[in-house]
Amino acid sequence: VIFIHGGGFTGGDKSKWRESGDLPRLLGNGVSCAAINYRFRKDAPIQEILRDAARAVQFLRTKSGEWNLDKTRFAGMGGSAGAGTSLWLATRDDLADAKSEDPVLRESTRLQAAVLVATQATYDLTRWESFLGPSDPSWWTSPNEAAEFYHFTVADDLKKPEARPVLKECDMLSWISKEDAPVFVSNLGPEGPSQNRNHYLHHPEHARQIEKACEAAGVECLLAGAGKPDAVTFLLGVLKGGEAE
Repeated sequence: VIFIHGGGFTGGDKSKWRESGDLPRLLGNGVSCAAINYRFRKDAPIQEILRDAARAVQFLRTKSGEWNLDKTRFAGMGGSAGAGTSLWLATRDDLADAKSEDPVLRESTRLQAAVLVATQATYDLTRWESFLGPSDPSWWTSPNEAAEFYHFTVADDLKKPEARPVLKECDMLSWISKEDAPVFVSNLGPEGPSQNRNHYLHHPEHARQIEKACEAAGVECLLAGAGKPDAVTFLLGVLKGGEAE
């Protein structure tokens, strides 16, 4: 299981996972765990940050023999930005390049399971209003924050032809297909119109959009809730075919 930290792609650190209650449960059930860092938005656009995470997955696969990892059973787990990144890794077509001179890039970027806590449904931010409704302009750092997410300059840049492949690359909903890994989604915030930035970024509607796309593609999607397995039980069921101890 690869832990990916949150923080809006502006902060956070992999060391937070040392305090996670999920870590000892996974280790106690024989599951290896790793935690990764990635560049932040000030240093790289989202489309490159996602590739940072993909390379981390590939790097871990190059160490499978040395570190006793089963490269056919990798999962991602994270909250907010870490959740969205895990979803992207689980759905994005494989980036492996068998002809690359770099042995890391020859490895698969695909995951076999993903746990998404307080996730976003897509990093094509131009799609959000269609399922969340309009946001309050005061919630954003500037009118151009969405464009700056991709290291464009102003909001109108998102309407230009050169933005289309970037938005597609970051659109997890459009990547979901029948070959994808099962996902566990937990967005348990309040329903109704978004009340603030945090609510907008983690609204339960993000989870429903993922569920809807997974159902259409025939991909297993488990929404968290009372009486349902928790995240670790879900992961063990996928990775080991068993229950948590």
